Amino acid sequence: MKRFALYVAALVSLCALSISSLAATGYTQTRYPIVLVHGLLGFDQALGVDYFYRIPAELQKDGAQVFIAEVSSVNTNEARGEQLLSQVKQVLAITGAAKVNLIGHSQGAPTARYVAGVAPNLVASVTTVGGVNKGSRIADIVRGSLPPGSVSEVVAASVTKGLAGLIELASGGSQLPQDPIGALDALTTAKMNDFNARFPAGVPTTDCGEGAYVANGIRFYSWSGASTVTNLFDPSDALLGLTGLAYGSPNDGLVGTCASHLGQVLRDNYGMNHADEINQLFGLVNLFEVSPVTLYRQHANRLKNAGL
Repeated sequence: MKRFALYVAALVSLCALSISSLAATGYTQTRYPIVLVHGLLGFDQALGVDYFYRIPAELQKDGAQVFIAEVSSVNTNEARGEQLLSQVKQVLAITGAAKVNLIGHSQGAPTARYVAGVAPNLVASVTTVGGVNKGSRIADIVRGSLPPGSVSEVVAASVTKGLAGLIELASGGSQLPQDPIGALDALTTAKMNDFNARFPAGVPTTDCGEGAYVANGIRFYSWSGASTVTNLFDPSDALLGLTGLAYGSPNDGLVGTCASHLGQVLRDNYGMNHADEINQLFGLVNLFEVSPVTLYRQHANRLKNAGL
């Protein structure tokens, strides 16, 4: 019995060593640091909870250098882009790297694309997840219901600015400027068309096609979900299920599938909604779909294998 116990102990130790070795294989160890960029009404971390829920740690444990951008919760693509550019320069100074890999969710997509457009020498790749790359039907509807200069617009802007303030307080933010109406306008189809004319890299020239895989020396990728209600225990699904009804085509509740395309479209029909794409709320995602965490890990490995 004693000999058996020693055998079991040795076996357990060997397994633990094997697991530790696997964790150190560098599966996610990209050449350049990864910078995650949050979307509208987003944050880096609030009350100890990541916007990209559990994703940074899962990337870091296998070798990735991961930084989470802190940009305005509500502001224009350009204002957020300038904030991100400043942080990218800080990341490069800290790490000594020559470039970064940008991964943006929702409005984080045009935010990242802005940096790629004005400072392509600092960016190795841009990946958008549920990205508002050709505008949002929801933004169009909301903008149409809030005429410029109207009382409803003023009230909505005040409420949204207050919410952004609470998010910043919870995340220990640095008093970044907030512009709710600027953010709303930035995500409309018309404004994104203008943005795309100025920053066309990776943007498809057809309604639902792919864009250039490489432009200005930068690799472009995208993926998105095409479901709205994916987990009955997730309270956010009810809202996304409702907003998804505004579309007559596949969408993730806030962004149309085709409107999310950029560069190489890895897949656009995951059983995920806009919150699932960042493993929210608190990991309550579709149990019958690949884990969002796994997708980010696989993509880090893809970037690694591409020499990025």
